[in-house]
Amino acid sequence: MTPARAARICCLLALAATGCGIRPTGVTDGGTAPSGISQGMRIYFASDRGPRGVPRPEVTVDQLDDVFKLLAGGPSPAERDEGLSSVLPDGEYHATAHRGHVTVTAPRLAVTSPQDQGTGQLVCTLARAEVLLHGTRPDKVQVSIVGEQGRAGPYQCQQFLGH
Repeated sequence: MTPARAARICCLLALAATGCGIRPTGVTDGGTAPSGISQGMRIYFASDRGPRGVPRPEVTVDQLDDVFKLLAGGPSPAERDEGLSSVLPDGEYHATAHRGHVTVTAPRLAVTSPQDQGTGQLVCTLARAEVLLHGTRPDKVQVSIVGEQGRAGPYQCQQFLGH
């Protein structure tokens, strides 16, 4: 390639680059970087696509048993309008945790199916509370249920989502 030809190609490339319509800008703020894990409490309710979490940023839990009161309160009117409901039966519930393994005692609860939405509501909401209370990684939380027919689980929240 001759020096004159190389100079013409460089001029054409420079001309093409300056004519693309992109103007230089100063430094812009892109906001806060995403953290990957949502902040605050989430409560899970039944929907036509399985359990769906709804944020409750104003809610704090001091112990795992607080979850049962939150679930008993059900979805807000706006959430009900979106098709969310609570299918968790009324009853006595108690939860304890040890190293990321949550055990729910529910003497009158019959776990009919591992993919039951009531079980999903319970597992996912308790898993979120365990993450907030004890700092357990979400993928390490396991929930077992001791009900009227014996022990079920351990379950992880991701088993119930996206089905």
